[in-house]
Amino acid sequence: MDNLGINVSNCSHSPIMRENFSTRGKLVHTIVSMTSEQNSTTTPTTDSFLTDASPRAVRKQLAAIAIPTLGQLIAEPIFILADTAFVGTISDTALAGLSIGSTIILTSVGLCLFLAYSTTSRVSILMGSGRTREGLKAGTSGMWLATLIGAVLTLAIVGGAYPISYALGARGAVLNSATVYVHTAGLGITGTLIAYAANGMFRGLRKANITLWSAVAGAVVNILLDALFIFVFHWGVAGSGIATGIAQWLMCAIVVLYLLPILRRHQVTLKPDFTGVKESAGDGLMLFVRTAALRVGMVATIMVATAMGTRVLASFQVINSSWNLALNVLDAIGVGGQALVGAALGAKNIKLVHSLIKEIERAGIIWGAYVGLLFAIFGYTGAHLFTTDAQTAQIIAVCAVVVGIFFPYHGWLWALDGVLIGAGDFTYLAKLCSVSAVAHIVFLIITFFAVHGASELIQAIALWLVFNIVFMGIRGIGNINRAHTDTWIRAAIEN
Repeated sequence: MDNLGINVSNCSHSPIMRENFSTRGKLVHTIVSMTSEQNSTTTPTTDSFLTDASPRAVRKQLAAIAIPTLGQLIAEPIFILADTAFVGTISDTALAGLSIGSTIILTSVGLCLFLAYSTTSRVSILMGSGRTREGLKAGTSGMWLATLIGAVLTLAIVGGAYPISYALGARGAVLNSATVYVHTAGLGITGTLIAYAANGMFRGLRKANITLWSAVAGAVVNILLDALFIFVFHWGVAGSGIATGIAQWLMCAIVVLYLLPILRRHQVTLKPDFTGVKESAGDGLMLFVRTAALRVGMVATIMVATAMGTRVLASFQVINSSWNLALNVLDAIGVGGQALVGAALGAKNIKLVHSLIKEIERAGIIWGAYVGLLFAIFGYTGAHLFTTDAQTAQIIAVCAVVVGIFFPYHGWLWALDGVLIGAGDFTYLAKLCSVSAVAHIVFLIITFFAVHGASELIQAIALWLVFNIVFMGIRGIGNINRAHTDTWIRAAIEN
């Protein structure tokens, strides 16, 4: 681990997020200086963010970006994982309902990733060019857009909780539990989106640690309130949703309160610039398509899991929520690669781009192996923590090992995903994810009928094999082939 220069023991999160363009401005300045030094025309500045392109230096910069980013990325999965552990002590029916409800919440929030991408990109570029006031104004506009979208999304999701859960296959007591969870946890969606937009500003200001601490605070409060509302007040699934909603708004409050003095210092008001917000949203269109395709694939998976029975669905909830949490370690590496490669492209240093790709791939694969091993061990030995049913625990244990085997490949996939996002190769990624989702759905249908009537364990294993081999497999192959051509590099430099 140490040879990569990344200490995960210091890491503690939301999705989120697969979107850190925030350090590009500073990195461009640094790499330009480094390139000039190589041409013996200037002397590099002492305030360099990246002083050389050696493997050791790249690993250190990946750690410097990945560690605070991880804090933001894993907040929402931690909330869901905590909810899963506590609700699992109630009943498998409640856990199955949580699986449906949390899928609705995560899908809704995930579809808004384009807001975080576009806001982060615009703010960081302005900050890097020394236009701090404009960067802050762009960030506040992004926060207002997040507020408006969050309000509309909350009304739609909370109001449509019952029919949406029904459409996903929930029935009876499972349907009731899913509806209750969405009604409560859904009230925190707006707070989450505002926090996403604010994170772009903090990254541009080189104060990314605040996103880490806000995530830690949210996770701790969520766990404490889960225990209080479920075990003391006996509110069941509703208590779990209320705890998550409160934690989401707490994270929002922390970042906003920390931001206000900065805005006052630079004489920036909270009045949004809607023209700038529209520009950011327009840049994120292909990212929205990419994210929507991924979410469609995930929703299709959970619909098949629902049709396979309560035990398969309950086990899927445990593995999926754990997978989302573990995956963010790899995603944080992708975010670091995003910033580093984007900086090299800004300096038009193609040789450096290729060097960075090799180190980023290496970090993704190695950390994928570490995370996969821990994932398999924890899932196999700790399955009983998530359910009181012995058969469900067995399914969780076996499927955790199956999924853990694929993590090195996931690390490779996500590392290159970050590289291509950093280069602005959004259209290609949107097409690739759409093709992957369609193929995944086709194979899900085939697999469902092929294993119908088999044991629940066999059905669950088949479900995860299709997910990893088809859905993730096609995405990975596409990323690998694309990243090792010069097509996207030439396009980025020309733009």
